[in-house]
Amino acid sequence: MSSSEPAISRSRPPATAGPSVRATIYGCGADEAVLFRQLAPRFGVLPTLTAAPVAEDTVDLALGNRAVSVGHRTRVTNATLAALSRAGVQYISTRSVGYDHIDVEYAHRVGISVGTVTYSPDSVADFTVMSMLMLVRGVKSVLRRSALHDYRPSDTRGRELRDLTVGVVGTGRIGRAVIDRLRGFGCRVLTYDIRPTVHVGRAGLDELLVNSDIVTLHTPLSTTTHHLLDRQRIDRMKYGAFVVNTGRGSLIDTSGLLSALESGRLGGAALDVLEGEEGIFYADCRNEHIDNAALLRLQRLPNVLISPHIAYYTDHALADIVENSLIDLVNFEMDTAAHE
Repeated sequence: MSSSEPAISRSRPPATAGPSVRATIYGCGADEAVLFRQLAPRFGVLPTLTAAPVAEDTVDLALGNRAVSVGHRTRVTNATLAALSRAGVQYISTRSVGYDHIDVEYAHRVGISVGTVTYSPDSVADFTVMSMLMLVRGVKSVLRRSALHDYRPSDTRGRELRDLTVGVVGTGRIGRAVIDRLRGFGCRVLTYDIRPTVHVGRAGLDELLVNSDIVTLHTPLSTTTHHLLDRQRIDRMKYGAFVVNTGRGSLIDTSGLLSALESGRLGGAALDVLEGEEGIFYADCRNEHIDNAALLRLQRLPNVLISPHIAYYTDHALADIVENSLIDLVNFEMDTAAHE
């Protein structure tokens, strides 16, 4: 899959009320459906709502509609893109900031444009700082023991954020929101971005890794950032440092991370995203075989927190996503009409 060609974000208010817009909303959860039904009339959108994911065998649900909306949970295969194109679809709006689940270059080749939407960065920023606090206080071990009615404190005391240096990789909207929160804790902040948007604590990536007690990742996934934290860079990190990833799983070389954690080289990790999470995260796997050895090894470690890609999962973020998806669809229709 290629994500080197950027998708176009159209999440801006439509200039004027346009004609009715017909669009199929794939992978629509029950709470999303409530908001789409509530807000769609305001924007002149006639949505076809379906819980079914976009796939070759569900393309018929998009017949007659030039635009569809998809979630980030389902990978949109090239075969599905081709089928959508044959069905007359010209635009895909993904209800996410990232678009690594869609081959944007291939979509363009079959005549489909791809757009993303934004939502409040506060949901992910709050979750990120919470994850940092849980790591440096060893909360996973405490909760495990408490569940067994062992209420003794840990042998190792926790640490305070004000005594630590936090390296923020990626200073877009979410990265900046994390930085704003960290200021309140009084910790030192280092930042790195290929295209820096803030100047607080700017450092080279190697300098950030060597000096940070916590490294948190908030950069998009691309061919350039794939395995941004590879084995070599992980080995350069400060001994006992922590890693937080609420971005995309493939920003980290999981094999290298596991080696560093199991050897004690790193102090711990909080991973809301993981390589190979597809088909596992968002599913009830209690009675299923999990075909991801790395995930199982990570889960067994007392200093690793795993959450199923839910940093964004708040009511406020959902409202933003639905509203901006509707705006995105309307703007596509207006842009298309203007060129016809």
